[in-house]
Amino acid sequence: MTQAPPKANGWPLAGPVAARVAGTYALAETYHGIQLRESLPPLVQDAVSKVAEETGLTSPGQPDVLVVSRREWAERNLAMFAHLLGPLEEKLTKRLEETGNDTGPAALARKLVSLETGAILGFLARRVLGQYELVLPSGDQADVVALVGANVLALERQHQFRPKEFRLWIALHEATHRAQFVGVPWLRDYFLSLVTGLVEAAAPSPGRLARLVAEAVDASRAGRPLIDETGILGLLASPAQRQSLDQVQALMSLLEGHGHVVMDRLGERVLRTQARMSSILKARRADPRTQVFFRLTGLEMKMRQYEMGERFIQAVEREAGWTALDHAWAGPDSLPTLAEIEQPTLWLERVA
Repeated sequence: MTQAPPKANGWPLAGPVAARVAGTYALAETYHGIQLRESLPPLVQDAVSKVAEETGLTSPGQPDVLVVSRREWAERNLAMFAHLLGPLEEKLTKRLEETGNDTGPAALARKLVSLETGAILGFLARRVLGQYELVLPSGDQADVVALVGANVLALERQHQFRPKEFRLWIALHEATHRAQFVGVPWLRDYFLSLVTGLVEAAAPSPGRLARLVAEAVDASRAGRPLIDETGILGLLASPAQRQSLDQVQALMSLLEGHGHVVMDRLGERVLRTQARMSSILKARRADPRTQVFFRLTGLEMKMRQYEMGERFIQAVEREAGWTALDHAWAGPDSLPTLAEIEQPTLWLERVA
């Protein structure tokens, strides 16, 4: 059993909503779940070795390996959000108290954000297969590869995937993310500094706070989402802060694109059923019901950026070879911008 993460005290409604939306899967609590937990560590160890050889990014040691339930995945992510956004929560609370708006519409706005966050996490908990965790809810450094057992088992059963191949394929993706954050010495601290900087800079002005409350109430009445692709920080971000959000999104596009390409490249060589698994999961992402949800919540843009990241990696390899990607890991100034993700030749001209 995995240890329950700390409760996200500032988000009292998000946890129960996420758990209800996420639901359960019966086979996860049977011997199938036990077998998954027992089989996963050696597969992850194999994936770490293969990814290091493929990318040249060495990641010493082995990560902790967990199989979590949908609810645990949602709770772990919610607790991490609550920790990272703690300073912003304190600022909002203080500002609302100072302006005397901590009840009525303002309280409704906060409740709506909490509800929507829980709903989004619950929905994603039904779909996500794996995750590399680089920070714990406490803020301490982590090195954890986690798979959502219910979703892995459900897809294996639904599509008759070979369990060993499917699990190794997922492990390759998460091992690539581990190689990025462990094998590139500066990347973890740089990523967390971007997030921390955004949170610390998000000091909502009274006027912006009033508009946020009005927007939340209007969105609720009209059935529109409040949270877009920029997430909760985007609600309070100034134009200058949105440039920092673009930096975060460009970095995530690079990392996800790199992860997808390495996963498929290795899978083609070592997994007989990789092509079938890949085509089924791409069709799953294109499910109209999923697309509607992503459009309504603003996550559609985020998914598009991940696809842009994959195209960026492939374009760089075509133009300059696989090793040209090593320039991206040289330092923060060498990372592609969001515009360069869309036009890889701009990045190659700048760094080569």
